[in-house]
Amino acid sequence: MVVTTLRQNEAPGMDPDRITELYVKLGEAGAEDVICRAMEELASRLADIHEVQLFADADLLRQSARSIAEIAGKIGLTSLSRVALDAEYCLNFNDYVARSATIARMVRIGEKSLTIVWDYRDMSV
Repeated sequence: MVVTTLRQNEAPGMDPDRITELYVKLGEAGAEDVICRAMEELASRLADIHEVQLFADADLLRQSARSIAEIAGKIGLTSLSRVALDAEYCLNFNDYVARSATIARMVRIGEKSLTIVWDYRDMSV
């Protein structure tokens, strides 16, 4: 029997124009505030959803995934937003394997996405 290990090395997508738009619209202090609050909220929700996915009801998980999608979209995290919507979709069905895999993917991309936002901000300053 041969076991194949899949390497999950997906680069998250980001729309830097969205962050630039925030800086133009809100100024440096306002944009920094929005981005920092969004990132804190995303980090918190990603940690929560990962921890409780096996125990929480589908409605709560669905709301969390939808919220992650909305927050990520506001700061240009396109991959995270899309995968969070995929997770929400999977939560509408009783396919626990798809649900678990998609939520795990959302958490992985979420963690990488938070890093690329920090890196982008550091390059912009």
